[in-house]
Amino acid sequence: MRLLSTPGLSAPRCLLLALACAALLHAPAQAQVDVGNASVLRRLVPAETLENAATQQYQELLQQARAQGALAGSDNAQLQRLRGIAQRLIPHAVQWNPRANQWRWEVNLIASKQINAFCMPGGKIAFYTGIIDQLKLSDDEIAMVMGHEMAHALREHSREQLAKNQATSIGISLGAQLLGLGDIGSAAARFGGQLLSLKFSRGDESEADLVGLELAARAGYNPQASVSLWRKMGEATGNGGIGFLSTHPTGPDRIRQLESNVPRVMPLYEQARRR
Repeated sequence: MRLLSTPGLSAPRCLLLALACAALLHAPAQAQVDVGNASVLRRLVPAETLENAATQQYQELLQQARAQGALAGSDNAQLQRLRGIAQRLIPHAVQWNPRANQWRWEVNLIASKQINAFCMPGGKIAFYTGIIDQLKLSDDEIAMVMGHEMAHALREHSREQLAKNQATSIGISLGAQLLGLGDIGSAAARFGGQLLSLKFSRGDESEADLVGLELAARAGYNPQASVSLWRKMGEATGNGGIGFLSTHPTGPDRIRQLESNVPRVMPLYEQARRR
């Protein structure tokens, strides 16, 4: 690094200024959206156990799709599009969960009319063609969907929900056998088959909206797409609803929350676009 002379500053002061600038450039990214701390209840389910169960279920899903001729090949244009977007989002995941650096991220596409997408614990992402085709999603809107689903995994919402389910059904197994947590750990493996059917709370969905918004903005995707996405979701919902919306139906409240947070992440988007 070459130090430029600055009028009024001695060489040592120039060096200190340069080091301070370098430190800022390499400092951990500070979150711009406010979602609070992740629930401590998730600690009742070991992360590695749940991630292993998720990987197994994900592979089973891919095998079923392959057998039905529904799994997109690596030369599929839509799959390549999804993987390109994921490559831009994933580097920003670690700010929300240090374990994300250890995950073996995967992105796959399944031919189905379902309006759906998900990211399982450990970074296993799947999109259904229905959500892209029926909603005619732009890259920015796909990034918002993907960011939302990645946020569920990064905030460990599945882990939290399984812990809550176990707490309800077995009273946390008498305090997880006095905090040995053995029964809870084995339960995570047994309940791995529930991962695709878990319903997140409204609070979880709100967190995923905001964390996903920031992930996408940092990756250079227009935050305004979050609003257009959920308007499209609202139009697709109709009277019957769609599974992707889970327990947090689209509506004015959701869109207002996103609109109020777009200005917070817009500078991140603009900075990413300049890079």
